Amino acid sequence: MSDLVIPAELLPADGRFGSGPAKVRPDALAAVAASPLIGTSHRKPAVRNLVARIKERLAELYSMPDGYQVVLGNGGATSFWDLACVSLIERCSSHASYGSFTKKFATAASRAPWLKPPVVTEAPFGSGCLPAVEAGADAYAWAQNETSTGVAMPVERPAGVDDGALVLVDATSAAGGIDADLAQADALYFSPQKNFSSDGGLWLSFCSPAALERSARLTSGHDGRWVPDTLNLTLAASNSAKDQTLNTPALATLILLDEQLGWMLDNGGMGFVTARTADSSGRVYEWAEAHQYAHPFVADPAQRSPVVTTIVFDEAVDAPLLCSTLRANGILDVEPYRALGTDQMRIGVFASVDPEDVSRLLGCIDWVLERIVV
Repeated sequence: MSDLVIPAELLPADGRFGSGPAKVRPDALAAVAASPLIGTSHRKPAVRNLVARIKERLAELYSMPDGYQVVLGNGGATSFWDLACVSLIERCSSHASYGSFTKKFATAASRAPWLKPPVVTEAPFGSGCLPAVEAGADAYAWAQNETSTGVAMPVERPAGVDDGALVLVDATSAAGGIDADLAQADALYFSPQKNFSSDGGLWLSFCSPAALERSARLTSGHDGRWVPDTLNLTLAASNSAKDQTLNTPALATLILLDEQLGWMLDNGGMGFVTARTADSSGRVYEWAEAHQYAHPFVADPAQRSPVVTTIVFDEAVDAPLLCSTLRANGILDVEPYRALGTDQMRIGVFASVDPEDVSRLLGCIDWVLERIVV
């Protein structure tokens, strides 16, 4: 590791640029410390009122269509993939795979013995695709933002999809930082540890009437499908309607999420957060496109994520040394995703990240490069 010390006047005010868990605003942490809810029952009115407010604020942030429901449960988005295999996919799903997380959902579907092998449309890392429209597919799945690579794809119902098919969109690193028309999806689901600056262990989903109806049928037991309670979307929806989760949630996670939603809405809602993430990511991409030793990993500007920016360095740069030097100076979690090699840097620019800190980060990278590139 380099012993370079970056001058203090160059450093960002906050050095957290991870892609998840991501930066939590100090005000939100203070709210957790001051909350009288920690250590109380999640079945009692105070916590249920908190859950109700989270649901209302999410619905406001996204202008949720009539008939949709905010559903939440424990386990994170990874658990939602298993839940979807039990409660939402009837026979066969069609997936787009263009990174580690989109691949993992397709893999989960391939392992469910009651489902047919999924149809998987693949794109190389650094580019994106939508799932193929396939006769017999009753669910279509992809990610609005592939966290591993920094590829963003639109939330839109693929042309030619049967009316009865469901659209399932993973928005874990997109929600709260990239807008979406909820009417184009039947389940836009996410965990709150990215733009919502909360912690893991919780999943939330905007569910359409069609998704809720499909789940009610598949989990009824009439077709003999085994449905564990923790993967039963209908049971989760029933509890969510009562402003609670099936089993005990982490109250700190809920408090952080509520604080972040209040901050977002107080500052202008979706327009505020999308402008902020676009500003931050635009600074990174403009810097990389003009740089002697770097370029954006995602070649197509239309597919470049506004919340997870991935940069490739040429062979003159020891990228692991660069990242370790930044870490030693308090700039954290800019290392590339583990499956993408060592010549990259992944910079999370979620809603809580100050665009001015992004500019300071880029200045620090230049300062280090001037000293390590021979």
